[in-house]
Amino acid sequence: MIFYTREEVIAMTPLWKGERFEDGRPKVADRYLDALYSMTLEELWKPIFVQGYENNFVAIKPLHPEFKEDGSVNRKMIGRAVTAMYAPTRPDYAQAQFAAAADKGWTGTPNQWVVDHLQPRDVMVVDMYDKIYKGTFLGGNLTTALRNKTGTGGAVIWGGIRDIEQMHKVPDVQVYYRGIDPTPIRDFAMTGYNTPVRIGDGREAAICLPGDVVYGCSGGVLFIPPHLVEEVVDGGAKTQVKDLFGFEMITLNKFTTAQIDKNTWTEEMLDLLMEFIKTDERAAEYRNLDWSKEYDLARNGDPNDTQSAL
Repeated sequence: MIFYTREEVIAMTPLWKGERFEDGRPKVADRYLDALYSMTLEELWKPIFVQGYENNFVAIKPLHPEFKEDGSVNRKMIGRAVTAMYAPTRPDYAQAQFAAAADKGWTGTPNQWVVDHLQPRDVMVVDMYDKIYKGTFLGGNLTTALRNKTGTGGAVIWGGIRDIEQMHKVPDVQVYYRGIDPTPIRDFAMTGYNTPVRIGDGREAAICLPGDVVYGCSGGVLFIPPHLVEEVVDGGAKTQVKDLFGFEMITLNKFTTAQIDKNTWTEEMLDLLMEFIKTDERAAEYRNLDWSKEYDLARNGDPNDTQSAL
């Protein structure tokens, strides 16, 4: 069994230098989680993708739609990852697994173990090896427990769920899942807790580490490395205000779409953007952002400056 210790979780997340939970998971500050609710998938995906994190998004369906019929936001799922990995069971391993769990004081079934140890704003990320028939990790009872433990958290299940009508009635919690089946969960074993997990199959699979910030929207789920969250939030905010400015410049025929879409803007464009941020009330919330890196790239060049922005 791979029930990771605090020291092992710290070892697998060495780039995080901030506060940690007792189990070793990075504890990204609540203010950054709060900021993500106003941001889009593409705004958050780009800053990590360009740094080589190309396997951090998976398309998977949510229990609740992100948007209401009137177009307003219904719910996104944002929280800190607690990971668990499962496999088909066998008698000898099952015996050893339950003995190891008993030594830790864990009771119940292997899916209950994870739910029992969740904290506020956690998100369970579970590799249930795409098992749907007898792979229903959550139902009405455990979804209620999930809500009580995490508050506004949720779950990503690469496997099945059941009691869908009951789950829909549990407020303020979101669940992403592969399929629905009426069978109760059976014939499975935990092989890892707070371990790296794979969500998805083949080229569309993503990896999640314990403490990743999980962002769930209508398109699927993005796993954001904790050490990049501050940069992602600021980068996303920059994308928002650049889009606001860019749409206006295109409408006024001051810049072409090719100019706006370039990775690196010229000093002239940045100067106009700064004036826009300073004087336009629509951009007031972006006035504390630092643009020194963008000016450095404009002056010194960027190897990607001939390419369109992602």
